[in-house]
Amino acid sequence: MIAEVAASPTDSGRTTRGPHEAVDLLRKACFGALRVPRAQGGFGASLREFFATLMDLAAANSDVAHILRAHFWFVEERLRSPDEKQRDYWLARIVAGELFGNAMSELGGSDAVGSWAFRTTLKPEGDDYVLDGDKYYCTGTLFSDWVNVFAVLPDGQLASACIPVSRSGVELVDDWDGIGQRYTGSGTVFFRHVVVYPHEVLISAVETADVAIEVKSGDPYLIGQFLQLIITAIIAGVLRNVVGDATDLLRSRKRSYSHATNASPSSDPLLLTVMGDISATAFAAEAVVLAAADAQEAALVAHASGLDSFAAAHHGSVVTAQAKIIVDDLALRAANRLFEVGGSAAVKASRGFDRHWRNIRTLASHNPTIYKAHGVGDWLVNGTELPNSGFF
Repeated sequence: MIAEVAASPTDSGRTTRGPHEAVDLLRKACFGALRVPRAQGGFGASLREFFATLMDLAAANSDVAHILRAHFWFVEERLRSPDEKQRDYWLARIVAGELFGNAMSELGGSDAVGSWAFRTTLKPEGDDYVLDGDKYYCTGTLFSDWVNVFAVLPDGQLASACIPVSRSGVELVDDWDGIGQRYTGSGTVFFRHVVVYPHEVLISAVETADVAIEVKSGDPYLIGQFLQLIITAIIAGVLRNVVGDATDLLRSRKRSYSHATNASPSSDPLLLTVMGDISATAFAAEAVVLAAADAQEAALVAHASGLDSFAAAHHGSVVTAQAKIIVDDLALRAANRLFEVGGSAAVKASRGFDRHWRNIRTLASHNPTIYKAHGVGDWLVNGTELPNSGFF
């Protein structure tokens, strides 16, 4: 199935078509149920298996892997939901192949990113609710069946409304203009007096970052580390393509420079050294992702048992932040070094080698690395816990 996704004409930056066909392949295969337990009709993947598979998918098509980020977040939150009836309702839809997008971020406000402050409202009206607001960075929603919208209730409590994207009053706009990950549908969604039924309202377990810190809740860490590692795993998948393209390019070169160390590029020790370095970067990135996945798995086990779950969740976020710090840096350098093995032939637009750097740069810009590094350093030196906001 992943091979079919790779064969679909939707590789980032080399087509003007969105990856609808590729997403439909995954929908039909119920790929979105990867983490749902087998007893409930899913594939029962561990976190290590999940992230290994996600790296495979990202290597096939990084846009498609990114499109599913919000979906897998939704799945993970439902798996931890204490409301059994609600959990079973949504998991049944996931197992049926339905996909879930997100509408969380908003533009133009003065509130800091990560403050969980929204202008989108969810108000009671009769027996139901109505939803109004504008959202941006709605990655995946353009390709999804449902959208999970974060909003504020009249009493100030956070909630989310999970509604069909086809419902009246929902308008999807494909206006994402990023330099990379161009076909993820990460644009705008408008909600104008959208009817929401009571069973579609999901109340937040922790209302604010301040409350999360006060009650020592590990939930925001579990959210943040999972979402962040998805991005790092996608970068690792892109790195596989960097290695593959660099290898093919070097093998295909027929001539070199008069001052090169070897007349044949494929036998040039300098170029072969670059290849070895690039391949080691890709290997290290995947190993780091899997190590972080293991730490997150341990955090989930602790959460389920209730034994020192905060410490385990915090450790999972520290390890995940460390993974991001090193993979972001190595990946950007590796994507740049691809051009060292190709000479002027490597910069042809028809080859599309620039897409790797653009995609990595775009992915790495989610939750800036500099704040991750500061947070880890402050923890190690001063014992200051990472921000408990869902972004770590």
